[in-house]
Amino acid sequence: MLIAQITDTHITRPGTLLMGMVDTAAALEQAVAALNSFDPVPTLTVLTGDLVESGEPEEYQHLRSLLAPLRMPLFAIPGNHDAREPMREAFIGDGYLPQQGLLQYVIEDCPLRIIALDTLVPGEGGGALRADQLRWVDEVLAAAPDRPSAVMMHHPPFATGIRRMDLAGLEDRLAFVELIRRHPQVERILCGHLHRPIESRFAGTIAGTAPSTAHQIVLDLRPEARLSFVFEPPGYQLHYWREGAGLVTHTVAIGDWPGPYRYSKQAATS
Repeated sequence: MLIAQITDTHITRPGTLLMGMVDTAAALEQAVAALNSFDPVPTLTVLTGDLVESGEPEEYQHLRSLLAPLRMPLFAIPGNHDAREPMREAFIGDGYLPQQGLLQYVIEDCPLRIIALDTLVPGEGGGALRADQLRWVDEVLAAAPDRPSAVMMHHPPFATGIRRMDLAGLEDRLAFVELIRRHPQVERILCGHLHRPIESRFAGTIAGTAPSTAHQIVLDLRPEARLSFVFEPPGYQLHYWREGAGLVTHTVAIGDWPGPYRYSKQAATS
């Protein structure tokens, strides 16, 4: 099973640039083309939040048109820039989102079970998992203790050292730590929000964030640093699942690079 992860696409209305500078639509088109050309084609793609910039229906319509060429099924969750009802309206026809309430669900019919969480707090940059959500996750995991699982959520449940983003992180991480520790079948926690590839040990498993398909947040670990973005190469992640071998994650930069070149005999022996 090969899971592609894209995140933080931040699609705006057609013909507009994010912050007057970032062509997020063109960036997503490149990401879709990259996923479609990968051999083997991924089993599915997950989109871990901040699908659009302002949560407007027109933005979701634009997003759907950009995602339409994907050759594999897509499963999305909201981020802090999303709005539940416009997102539900845009994706409800795909059959996996609930008709009402939080946008969380389980993908059962794959070798690796995927549990999708909704950490959106309307009007806030940070996220949360409320008590009823934690109970739901606990029950879902307890129902299949022998099934390897991945959890996907927008806000990472760990501090990254990028202070301004950590201030807009996940509330009450301790409760989530205790929950995940009770379920050792969780292979990985897949997150967005940080616009960078970052990994951390977390509650007996690994949690990580994927790069944005567009702009990246500057890696600045000084406590006083202002939050800034940079046009580092956009990217996505591929999570390679093999029964009995676990999950291996590859971070892939999107772009036109020189090569590939075959190694010469001289290079291979040097």
